[in-house]
Amino acid sequence: MGGPDKETLANSFLTDKTAKIFIAGHRGLVGSAIVRKLRSLGFENLILRSHKELDLTRQSEVEKFFSQQRPKFVILSAAKVGGIHANNTYPADFISINLQIQTNTIESAYRNGVQKLLFLGSSCIYPKFAPQPITEDALLTGPLEPTNEWYAIAKIAGIKMCQAYRLQYNWDAISGMPTNLYGPNDNFHPENSHVLPALMRRFHEAKVSGAKEVVVWGTGSPLREFLHVDDLADAVVFLMDKYSGLGHVNVGSGKEVTIKELAELMKEVVGLEGELVWDSTKPDGTPRKLMDSSKLASLGWTAKISLRDGLVDTYKWYLENLQQ
Repeated sequence: MGGPDKETLANSFLTDKTAKIFIAGHRGLVGSAIVRKLRSLGFENLILRSHKELDLTRQSEVEKFFSQQRPKFVILSAAKVGGIHANNTYPADFISINLQIQTNTIESAYRNGVQKLLFLGSSCIYPKFAPQPITEDALLTGPLEPTNEWYAIAKIAGIKMCQAYRLQYNWDAISGMPTNLYGPNDNFHPENSHVLPALMRRFHEAKVSGAKEVVVWGTGSPLREFLHVDDLADAVVFLMDKYSGLGHVNVGSGKEVTIKELAELMKEVVGLEGELVWDSTKPDGTPRKLMDSSKLASLGWTAKISLRDGLVDTYKWYLENLQQ
């Protein structure tokens, strides 16, 4: 019981730069960062497929792909994601599509001789009222946040599936759970984006229009943790190389800021002259959400990109790619 021997299976990822690596979801915020990281390390054989080229919800397509390509490693970052409105509107999509993607990919990877698989989840797997900072053992200790429980349940199933295959088949499947991510290729949609890209877009548009003030929802008091997606990509490589355990691993920056501090820093980075006005009649959301990443730190990895540097990098990308 307990899966593969840590010493024999860890430390083999970085040694073979010609190994075939399948990155599922390579066009998204996370997948694209992982591709950038692997290419910077000299990996030559990255297997990338768009949704049109490979529909991961179709079992027969996935089985055929794996039997033909035979990757050595798999990083599973593909998922249907969205904000509160999308989760409330399409709960069946969020649970069924994500369960299909995970099940098809994990099963076919195992059956076709993949040496190691990393499944990426989300901090929303934890109970709504989990003690802060949130440790890995908080999983399944209480009710989930109702607005995204369908997505969260699918992700929990992915963690448990990796654990089950490790226990039954002695297969090296691991899971990483990132905190709130941001960076190049983020979603800057005015209604459907998360707080950081949403603020960046609104502040940029206010700057361009010369607005004297910008209204921000809430009091600015909630605490949030943010991790640049390039740091996550670095952690993914670290886990693939160094970690081979049954338990999932939190991946966070370990640093938290108030939404007000984030907004002030964003204002500075964007170069917004207008005044920030806080609308305290609007909801603040959860007072605090911080993950405990001490397990990963004890293995030897910590985040390196400061929030300021990360915002500068993200705004540069935004200006180059999304200015309308």
